[in-house]
Amino acid sequence: MHSDHKQARQIVARGVSAWERDDFESALETFQGVLEDFPQFADVQNKAGLCLAMLNRLEESLVRFEAAVQYNPTYAEAHLNRGIILNDLGRHEEAQVAFSKAGELDSLDSPVFPSEVGNRIAVTHAQLGDLYLVANHPSDAIEHYRSALQIRPRFMDIRSKFAETLIELGELDQAKDELTLILEARPSFVGARVRMGVVLHRLGDDERAVLEWQRCLQDDPRDMRARAYLASVQASGAEGGEA
Repeated sequence: MHSDHKQARQIVARGVSAWERDDFESALETFQGVLEDFPQFADVQNKAGLCLAMLNRLEESLVRFEAAVQYNPTYAEAHLNRGIILNDLGRHEEAQVAFSKAGELDSLDSPVFPSEVGNRIAVTHAQLGDLYLVANHPSDAIEHYRSALQIRPRFMDIRSKFAETLIELGELDQAKDELTLILEARPSFVGARVRMGVVLHRLGDDERAVLEWQRCLQDDPRDMRARAYLASVQASGAEGGEA
């Protein structure tokens, strides 16, 4: 499967719908399809892990939760889910470490909402934002992403959606600020770095845009988005030189 970020989020929404119908196999197939193109989507790794857990495929679910916390080390819910599976597998000491990490991270978020409640509210706002994007209402999507981040400011996958929608609305300076926050927290978030290059290019800073895309290729030489953007800028430069 090959899709851009917006299409991928639309597909994720279908997977969530299948999950809510308790059709875990269909939801898993959908999430795994998205992860073929976007393995760095920590929230989708977590969702795939939950599906596998419901299908009693515990070892495989653990792999997904571990991928989620690898891509987003501050993902409290994924640490919690990882701990539950470790405990079910009899790895109790490791489970306790995971539970402690989840509790430590949660205490850094909004003190108003307990962990599970806060996570659900934030994720629900993000899902509503996704639906508004599917319906081509980015301004409404922005408000839900903003609400989600007020509750869980360190959910970088949601912040990435927020930044992407800001780009779509032409709010480039704000998008740049959001992407800077993401990359400070997760320098290896290639998707955010690709979009940072796009923002810098649109703001007229091609030199820094090229540096961002080159860094993307250092982190993931297979990333075709960065290759395409670099080729486009280089082609434009060549045409300008000929003129």
